Amino acid sequence: MKRFLSLLGLLSLPLLATAEPTLYGRYETFRLPELGVSLPAKMDTGAWTASLSAKDIKTFERDGDQWVSFRLATEKANDTTFEHRLARISKIKSRSDEGDEEGDDEAPSSAQRPVIEMEVCVGDVSRTIEVNLTDRSHFRYPLLIGAKALRKLDAAVDPREKYVSGSPRC
Repeated sequence: MKRFLSLLGLLSLPLLATAEPTLYGRYETFRLPELGVSLPAKMDTGAWTASLSAKDIKTFERDGDQWVSFRLATEKANDTTFEHRLARISKIKSRSDEGDEEGDDEAPSSAQRPVIEMEVCVGDVSRTIEVNLTDRSHFRYPLLIGAKALRKLDAAVDPREKYVSGSPRC
């Protein structure tokens, strides 16, 4: 009888509600308040980290902390140099060619990229995410939002949709 009452008590507890993720399209516009710009971004569930198109990237020390300076590498960017505290240096593996030949002893190459923590706004959602800095000027989208940032944004991506959230409102 005790087991029955215990089970009945568990069943009467309210179910924990899990919030539904916000649905975004494959492409969205993000506002980067610290940089004073809005940029088109690709929501990429296949990438782990977020990447921002930057050039003239230089790390330096200030008051015992590591910092990074950079300029945006986007179409309408001016020559403003931004400085930001460095969160860490990430090691990014480059994609290897498929169909490697047997006996190929070449190790996959990797690049080291500075990572900063930056506030981003999409729709009416604002979060601080990690963003690595690299020159993406040869890509269509200067901002790539990877899976780690998508989780922080509590986002789901519908690849059939574009610009679902409209202009950033935060």
